[in-house]
Amino acid sequence: MKVSVIIPAYNEEQAVGSVITELRDVLHRHSIEAEIIVVDDGSGDQTAQAAAAAGARVLRHRSNRGYGSALKSGIAAASHDYIVITDADGTYPCESIPEILAHLERSDMVVGARVGRNLKIPLARRPAKWALNRLANYLTNARIPDINSGLRAFRRGLVMQYFAILPDQFSWTTTITVAMHCDKYAVTYVPIDYRARRGISKIVPWDAGSFAILILRTAMLFRPLRIFMPIVITCLLYGAVKMTIDMIRDPNISASALLAFMSALIILLIGMLGDALASRLGRLNPQALGVPTGDFIEFGEESGEHQAQPDMTHR
Repeated sequence: MKVSVIIPAYNEEQAVGSVITELRDVLHRHSIEAEIIVVDDGSGDQTAQAAAAAGARVLRHRSNRGYGSALKSGIAAASHDYIVITDADGTYPCESIPEILAHLERSDMVVGARVGRNLKIPLARRPAKWALNRLANYLTNARIPDINSGLRAFRRGLVMQYFAILPDQFSWTTTITVAMHCDKYAVTYVPIDYRARRGISKIVPWDAGSFAILILRTAMLFRPLRIFMPIVITCLLYGAVKMTIDMIRDPNISASALLAFMSALIILLIGMLGDALASRLGRLNPQALGVPTGDFIEFGEESGEHQAQPDMTHR
């Protein structure tokens, strides 16, 4: 198994060098042949220099384009089909990567689930994380212990199918998790610990709202009835209760009860139309929509712009 390890980085000069050193040591001890690609997402510090000094291949965005965009650039430029992604802040344990890769032989994606005993996720993030997980579990009809872990492994061609719908921000991992569960791919979760980060976190509490919107948006592309049916049932229940009360008080049915029944019918038809489109079209075709491959510069070369070409393999 030859592996490409993608590390998106933005102003991480304090930690990126030690992360690469730890990663190289783990890969060497387990005889895993790998390239390490750091995507410097328009950093204003010495992130690129620190990564290059540690022995990584470094790609640079001219400006800060987002975590998801950095991952897309790294995946598009990767030399190998097996991909591992991790963070540059030292929060994810590199020693878990060999176990994750071992599970990849029997799975389509393997996620390092932050459920270990030494978990150090900030308390301020835990309520939002819990709510997002419950929403994702309902929409995908699956049990997802960690929806947005940044340590995971997958096959390059499989994930590139979804480039057209994967966002450029932190919700990249959330979206790919929901999409692969909705498409019934085999997703395995390996328990890992989560260490305290080095440096300042780029995630703010109100990002949870963006994550929730992205989960709903992704569900609309794959399982719209999971969103529409609760609304339909609510309208029907309201209409039935209101009609019962009206019949007791007055033989005539009120306009609000009729409106509730009509709303339920219209929403149901819209949901069925969306479900038919999702079933008929399947996942979005990246070849037809023009998959963004990542506009980046290879660090240390003066040749200018390097444009990566994606693998358009479909399941």
